Amino acid sequence: MPHAVMGVTLPFISFIQRSVCRLMAMRIPHPRSLAGQLFAMQVVLVAALVAGCAVFAYVTDREQAVVAARQRATAAAVAVADSPSVAEAARSEDPTARLQPYAEKVRRHTGVTFVTIMDTHGVRWAHPDPRQIGATYLGHIKPALRGRIFDETYTGTLGSSVRVVAPVRDDRAGGRITALVSAGITVDTISAQVRRQLLALLGVAAAALAIGGLCAYVINARLRRHTHGMNADELSRMHDYHQAALHAVREGLLMLDGGRRIALINDGGRELLGLPEDSVGRYVSDLGLPPALTGALLATEPRVDELHLTAERVVVLNTSPVSSGEQRGTVVTLRDHTELQALSGELDSVRGFAEALRSQAHEAANRLHAVVSLIELGREDEAVDFATAELELAQALTDQVVGAVAEPVLAALLLGKAAQANERGVELVLAPDSRIDDGVLPPGLPARDLVTILGNLIDNATDAAAEGVGHGGAPRSARVTVTARADGGELTLRVADTGAGLDPAAAEEVFRRGWSTKSPGRGLGLALVRQAARRNAGTVEVSAAPGGGAAFTIRLPLATPATTP
Repeated sequence: MPHAVMGVTLPFISFIQRSVCRLMAMRIPHPRSLAGQLFAMQVVLVAALVAGCAVFAYVTDREQAVVAARQRATAAAVAVADSPSVAEAARSEDPTARLQPYAEKVRRHTGVTFVTIMDTHGVRWAHPDPRQIGATYLGHIKPALRGRIFDETYTGTLGSSVRVVAPVRDDRAGGRITALVSAGITVDTISAQVRRQLLALLGVAAAALAIGGLCAYVINARLRRHTHGMNADELSRMHDYHQAALHAVREGLLMLDGGRRIALINDGGRELLGLPEDSVGRYVSDLGLPPALTGALLATEPRVDELHLTAERVVVLNTSPVSSGEQRGTVVTLRDHTELQALSGELDSVRGFAEALRSQAHEAANRLHAVVSLIELGREDEAVDFATAELELAQALTDQVVGAVAEPVLAALLLGKAAQANERGVELVLAPDSRIDDGVLPPGLPARDLVTILGNLIDNATDAAAEGVGHGGAPRSARVTVTARADGGELTLRVADTGAGLDPAAAEEVFRRGWSTKSPGRGLGLALVRQAARRNAGTVEVSAAPGGGAAFTIRLPLATPATTP
C-alpha cells in the first residue's frame, strides 16, 4: 500500500475505532418502553452501517484511484513508446532537443505527473525537471530492456510514484530496443484525489445517518402507540408463554376467524391435516381437505369427538365456537386416531389368529384321536391313509399360497385369514392367475398398507359370505376368492365373495366413514382401504362378483420398468 495513501487511511480507521470505544464505554440509560429500546438500537445500527459503508467505499475508491493511475500511466508510456518520432529522435545527435518538448506536451494532455524518456543505460533525455536531464533514471529498467512493459511503485526525484516503463523499438534497426519511456503519477497526487472523494463521502454518510435516524424515530413513535408503552420484558414473557402453550400441546390446535380463515395453527395441527407452513391466513375451503372434514370445520355448531379421515390419517375432531364482539371464530382441536386404529386392527387380527389357532388345535386333537383309535383297533393302514389325507389337505393351501405369493407379509396374511374363514365355515381360495414374485414390490410400498387393504377386504368378504343366501332364499356355498397379481407395472388385489352383493347405487357410498350394513359404530374398514390406496397413488373399484356377491379391486402402481427387478 502506498505510504501516503496509508497515511490517510490509518487516521480515519483510528477515528472510527475511538468513536466505537467511547460509545461502548458510555452508560446509556435503558429506555423503559420497547419502542425506546428499538429506537436506540436502530440509531446504533444505522450509525454502524453507515460507518461500515463509508469505510468500504473509501477503501474501494482508494484502490480504484491507484488502478486508474496505473492505467493512465500505462496508456501514456505505451503511446509515447509506440510513436515513430520517438524512435527517430533516439537516433539523432541531440535527442533531448526533440524529446523534451514532446514529453512535456504528452504529460500535460494525459494528466500524468511525469514522462521520462531515456536511453538503454537509464540516462534521461527528457524529464519534467530540466535539471534531471542527463542524470541516471531512479528505478528498475531491466524488465523493459527484455521487451516487457511493467509497473512498479518507486520513490524517485519527484517522490513516491506509481510508474510504468515501456521499451521503444526501432523498426529500422530490426525491432531492437533503442530507448525507454517511463510515465507515472505520484502517490501525493493520488492521495489528494482520494481526500477529495473522502470529503464528499463523509457528507453523504452524515446525510444518510440523519435520514436513517429520522425514519427510525417516526417508525418507533408509531410502534410506541401500538405496544401501549409496554417494555420488552413484558412482551417477551407474553410471547414465551404463548409459544410454550402452543407447541407444548401435542394435539392439533386451530383457531379460525370469523371469515373461516386459519388465524393460528400449531405444529400438531399442520401435521395431522397435512398443511404447508404458509397455511395461516388461508380459507378452510381452499385447503383441499375432505368434504366431510371441511364441513365440520365450517359448521357453526360445536362438534364433539367426530371421527374424520384425511389423506393419510384418522383424526378425532372437536370444535367450539367463540365470539368476541362482532368477530366470531372457532377453536378446533384434533387428536390422532391413526395409531390407535392400527393397534385396534392388529389386536383384532391377533384375536382372530388366536381363535383360529384354538380351532385348529381342537380339530388337530380330534384327528389325532381318530388316528390313535384306528391304530388301537389294529387298522394301521386306514390310520396311515387318514393321516396322509388330512396332511395333504392342510398343506395344499399353504403350498398354493407360498408358491404363488413370494411376498412373506401377504402370504402370512392369506394363510391367517384362510384359517379365520375356515373357522366361520367360509372357504378362502386363491385365484389361479395369482402371482407375485419375490422382489417385485418396491420398498416405497409399505407392508402395513398392504395388510390394511387386503385384511379389511377379506374380513368384509368373509362376513358377507358367511351371511349370504342364494336366490330365492336358498343357502349356497360360502366362498371368498382372492387374486394377488403383480404384472404390467402395477399390483392388483381383488377380493370377491358369494354374499348378497351391493347395490350399484351405493358403490361410492360404501367408502364413506360410518357406512356399514352391520351394527352402529362400524364402517371404518373400507374408508381405511381407500385411504391406503390413495396414499400409494392407487385406485379402488367395486363391481359384482361372478357368484352374485361383491368384488373389490385395488390397483397400485409399482416401480418404473427401468428399476423393476
